[in-house]
Amino acid sequence: MLLLGWQRVCYSSRPMKAPKAEVRASVYDPSADLSGDEPLRPAAASADPRPPLAERMRPRTLDEVVGQDALLQPGRPLRRALEQGELPSLLLWGPPGSGKTSLARLLAGEAGYRFVPLSAVLAGVKDVRDVVADAAARRGRGERTLLFLDEIHRFNKAQQDALLPHVEAGTVTLVGATTENPSFQVVSPLLSRTLVVRLEPLGPEALRGILGRALADPERGLGQRPVRLSQGAEALLLRTAQGDARRALNLLEAAARTAAGEPGPDGVRTVEAEDLSAVLQSPTLYHDATGDWHYDVVSALIKSLRGSDPDAALYWLARMVEAGEDPLFLARRLVIFASEDVGNADPAALRLALDAKEAVHFVGMPEGFIPLAQAAVYLATAPKSNASYAAYLKARDDVRRRGNLPVPLHLRNAPTRLAREMGCGEGYLYPHDHPDGVVAQSYLPDALEGRRYFAPGRFGFEKEIAKRLEWWRRRREAQGRATGES
Repeated sequence: MLLLGWQRVCYSSRPMKAPKAEVRASVYDPSADLSGDEPLRPAAASADPRPPLAERMRPRTLDEVVGQDALLQPGRPLRRALEQGELPSLLLWGPPGSGKTSLARLLAGEAGYRFVPLSAVLAGVKDVRDVVADAAARRGRGERTLLFLDEIHRFNKAQQDALLPHVEAGTVTLVGATTENPSFQVVSPLLSRTLVVRLEPLGPEALRGILGRALADPERGLGQRPVRLSQGAEALLLRTAQGDARRALNLLEAAARTAAGEPGPDGVRTVEAEDLSAVLQSPTLYHDATGDWHYDVVSALIKSLRGSDPDAALYWLARMVEAGEDPLFLARRLVIFASEDVGNADPAALRLALDAKEAVHFVGMPEGFIPLAQAAVYLATAPKSNASYAAYLKARDDVRRRGNLPVPLHLRNAPTRLAREMGCGEGYLYPHDHPDGVVAQSYLPDALEGRRYFAPGRFGFEKEIAKRLEWWRRRREAQGRATGES
């Protein structure tokens, strides 16, 4: 798998989904069908027969793509391929509205390929076979086909495997789009035959450029009925869009349509923050309960807790709570953290995390965020130690490498006479029978004699544990010397 870096690109929106009975295709114009004979027609008339603003404002050339310089600049693999009129199979990986569909259409047009879009949500192997059969026939006439498979991660392993021979043979050039990490969602043979292009959410400057173009364009945008964004409205729109240009343009169109203000002397209406708020109602945070962003945000939460930063921990916690994350999932993560990363440096941390879990379960949402926040702050500010966790991993490694080492006879249970006659339990020293409660006695298998796994930390209660262990070690050594002398 080749990864073409972290790129910022233009916005995108998913392709219009046609009925399975017919496959729509074009070089890069979505209005042409597979045969190229007739354009797509709207299903019914409406007050505004035009597509939504986000669809109309798709970039028509690579020069209109915003923030794509690093990917398409001279010398880059994709640019070299386009200059040679050849397009490799690609996996476009990025969040919604980051430009996957638009980029695929433009690449097909630049390289002279027919563009055939399918959605993995609706399509199946039969649809792919139909496209491949048509592509094979056209290939004989010198035509090349780009199969764009949106949300390719929705295809299961068997469906993805069905693509392999056609990609391998070059019958179609595959461009898959996904919001999920291809390493986890795309089968390895398909990964090895594609270039992976990572698309990031758009930054504020890129979004400003897209919005400005939409406001000024009289043909595709809002230029026929001039509007402008107030400074407050623009700031709110950029903040709400969260790097998704499709969302930004949809909100702009809705706010411009319902703006309450009258045109000014120059005939231009101003969209205020209040107009945008009226259509916005509440921001929608991008969050997928099983996808990469889910695990990225919870990873940021755990790393902030581990780094003893309560402010960052509260931010990431709020991100997940406000996006609708299961509060019990968050509570479980805090319980795990309390044991793994705080451990015996503060034994009360685990109890507090468990109490927070019980409180969330009892109280429910929305108030459940309160005990979650309390637990997050406590864990972030508690002394840290992963000594118990690290010690277990060392012990587990010995178990896996050494297998079932025999239990020393003096540690074995002796419930029967036969067991006692075999020596089970013989020589065991009962610590409570000795003044210090410590005896010079081995508790590990003979092959692991002297092995140490647990190394207490230097903070919190583990400092006291370290003192106890050192005192016990000295007492055992003294007893061992006394036994040897006697």
